[in-house]
Amino acid sequence: MHSARDISGYRPHWAARFGTAPFLPMSRAEMDLLGWDSCDIIIVTGDAYVDHPSFGMAIIGRVLEAQGFRVGIISQPDWHSAEPFAALGRPNLFFGITAGNMDSMVNRYTSDRRVRSDDAYTAGGAAGGRPDRSVIVYAQRAREAFRDVPIVIGGIEASLRRIAHFDYWSEKVRRSVLLDAKADLLVFGNGERQICELAHRLAAGEDIRAITDIRGTAFQRKSLPSGWIEIDSTHLDAPGPLNPPLDPYAMAPAAPAAPQGADCSTQARPEGEKVVRFVRRVKGADRERSVIRLPSYDAVAADPVLYAHASRILHLEANPGNARALVQRHGDSDVWLNPPPIPLTMKEMDWVYERPYRRVPHPFYGATEIPAYKMIRFSVAIQRGCFGGCTFCSITEHEGRIIQSRSEDSVLREIAEVRDRVPGFTGVISDLGGPTANMYRLACKSPEIESACRRPSCVYPAVCPNLNTDHAPLIRLYRRARALPGIKKVLIASGVRYDLAIESPEYVKELAQHHVGGYLKIAPEALAEGPLSKMMKPGVAAYDRFKELFERYSKEAGKEQYLIPYFIAAHPGTSDRDMLELALWLKKNGFRADQVQAFLPGPMATATAMYHSGKNPLKRITRSSEEVLIPKGIKVRRLHKAFLRYHDPNNWPVLREALRRMGRADLIGNARHQLVPAYQPAGTGGPAARPPGRPFRTQHTGLPKTPRAARERRPKPR
Repeated sequence: MHSARDISGYRPHWAARFGTAPFLPMSRAEMDLLGWDSCDIIIVTGDAYVDHPSFGMAIIGRVLEAQGFRVGIISQPDWHSAEPFAALGRPNLFFGITAGNMDSMVNRYTSDRRVRSDDAYTAGGAAGGRPDRSVIVYAQRAREAFRDVPIVIGGIEASLRRIAHFDYWSEKVRRSVLLDAKADLLVFGNGERQICELAHRLAAGEDIRAITDIRGTAFQRKSLPSGWIEIDSTHLDAPGPLNPPLDPYAMAPAAPAAPQGADCSTQARPEGEKVVRFVRRVKGADRERSVIRLPSYDAVAADPVLYAHASRILHLEANPGNARALVQRHGDSDVWLNPPPIPLTMKEMDWVYERPYRRVPHPFYGATEIPAYKMIRFSVAIQRGCFGGCTFCSITEHEGRIIQSRSEDSVLREIAEVRDRVPGFTGVISDLGGPTANMYRLACKSPEIESACRRPSCVYPAVCPNLNTDHAPLIRLYRRARALPGIKKVLIASGVRYDLAIESPEYVKELAQHHVGGYLKIAPEALAEGPLSKMMKPGVAAYDRFKELFERYSKEAGKEQYLIPYFIAAHPGTSDRDMLELALWLKKNGFRADQVQAFLPGPMATATAMYHSGKNPLKRITRSSEEVLIPKGIKVRRLHKAFLRYHDPNNWPVLREALRRMGRADLIGNARHQLVPAYQPAGTGGPAARPPGRPFRTQHTGLPKTPRAARERRPKPR
């Protein structure tokens, strides 16, 4: 793995003399109280400002403050004019623009593209506090306010839209958000390392347009710098011949096709497209000066197969240990993506999470509740990243697959902070986790293998033999945490990766007997091989083994506890019969989901490339490569959701229609083995047809029942 400068080792900027702010200021009055005449950096965010390390603006703001910079916050500004963006004056170095902890489109719209009625990251939970595509709107307004101030965009919305990406809400491929926002620089991934280097270099007088060598950043340039080796992405993973219009990656029609093993080629291009030369193999010593050219924006926008190919290359070049730079043509300029940032060390993670966070919302909000804060105020993050590689998830694309863990002592110090400082603490830590609860300090057994690996997942199709799955450090952390004075209970609310957990039965025992509040959520997501293979999720046998261990250890402790599995409807690779199988399994096991999650094609996800192209980018993409069944259209998506909520009378008409169409009318009736009744209660989804003298019941006698509280605590869609 490449080395990187310790982010805590920079010489502080001269403004460090002002000391630490109680809260990062949101007004000129607060700046005056701090003795500031200006801000060095202003962060514009789509979330309410909560000074807590679960909120991106707080982490980046406090990290920059520790570097000696004066940081102001503009939270959820009125975007209809530039005036609110000038409220704190002109920043000396740059505007940092983020949509917040969520992509603004995911935040505002459901998977069925309906407008959500609330926003957990806004005071009072009120919807409408941020614009659609917030990064673009905020960046443009900041530019209007101060035309000469550099604009740096980041956060998950910018990170996942850094190249040409399929946009589910408009059903088309959009340009890199860097161009639409007219930003000077895009920071992708967790941004502490990039933003520290950038701030110090700008403070030293460098021009932001000349800063092109920071890993984890993307920027615009006109041409390839001298001394770089350009590799055509289709040479690495050829998508095959195209129909007209001409393929910019095909040989000229008059020339014979180049053999697959050719060492180099000069390719004919449509008029205006420059010739790309590439080499077959790049020596290790040259990788630092190699860039992979992806198909252009125009090409991927016009051809879904090329889009899937570009998505596959992007994900193959995701390991910081071996990733090369990527470049993609947009019109008359290139969007250049440097390799991903070097993960933070344990020392750096401790330093980031031990900044002087107040752990409460800014006083500006008074007593108004911020729902997202209420959910996490008693939780503690112990790690970042995920090596699961689930194709529908954005964690790996944003945080990386290499786990970055904190030290046990640092975590314990934060728990003590929660105990001693957070209002309303009753002795219960609500979560000790991260993107995944049980990946703490898990890593490849060999740093050399890890740096060279190009697998998208360390646990699919099976747990890699090179992966250290020892849960002993996590078990030790749990035991030390619950032994702290004043701590009554430490719960685990983050999702448990159960295929990893069964590698360590001692961990399952520790979890079940000490850290579950009656219900534990886990995510099988599907049962059938079709969707599971497209999700990169383990088969149901791993779930069954975990369930067996969990129930055994719960019983040994004299506790009645339940697993709450949740599933995704309408994921690529899912057929109607797969959903029927899942509905029958749910009924057999007595599960009744109050809320269900339908697949939402988020930008840059591998499953989104499947959704858009109908191809499987987990394998080499060709014109004749594997086709993926895509449940598209509102009717099919609603049917798949209805299967998950088979018990809801409003869904029975559509389910009866589907069962008849599938030749499974035998599942319509009132017997225990049947899925939906033949009658329809008055006032529900269809004409009333209740059998005379027979009471209506939503669950038949003899079925195992999901406890009421477990149903009510069903996790919300992610």
